[in-house]
Amino acid sequence: MMNHAGNMKLVTSGDREIIITRSFDAPRALVWDAYTKPALIKRWLTGPPGWTFVVCEMDLRIGGKYRWVWRGPDGTEMGMGGVHREIMAPERLVNTQLFDQDWTGGEAVGTLILTERDGKTTLTNTIRYSSPEARDGALKTPMEQGMAMGYDRLAELLPKLA
Repeated sequence: MMNHAGNMKLVTSGDREIIITRSFDAPRALVWDAYTKPALIKRWLTGPPGWTFVVCEMDLRIGGKYRWVWRGPDGTEMGMGGVHREIMAPERLVNTQLFDQDWTGGEAVGTLILTERDGKTTLTNTIRYSSPEARDGALKTPMEQGMAMGYDRLAELLPKLA
């Protein structure tokens, strides 16, 4: 399975993984900061139109937790969080991921890899789900469109941070 949403590419790997890639016209350290500093995360990971990002907490250390909550126009909240397992700034971040309304079927593990070449950064985000059913459940949500919108906003934000 392979889908393209704008400049983002989403593919499946094996029966439990989704791999998302997106390139940005920015140095790796800047993309890392935008992905790990709450003040910057709040500027691009805002959710669908009409939603607000109401909780953005990140304790960026091994064993540290993060918590994100979005609120929809009707007051519905969608929250998620996890624990950081590996941190190798500015190239690798591994953490657990679990949504409050666990529609995907259990905790997933996300591995973010940032590689830079000639001032451009490629982000590779691999999400390994607890089961094939959990991965397939995630694919049935609007996750792909939401991630593509967020990465488009990140691409617009990065030049302002340089």
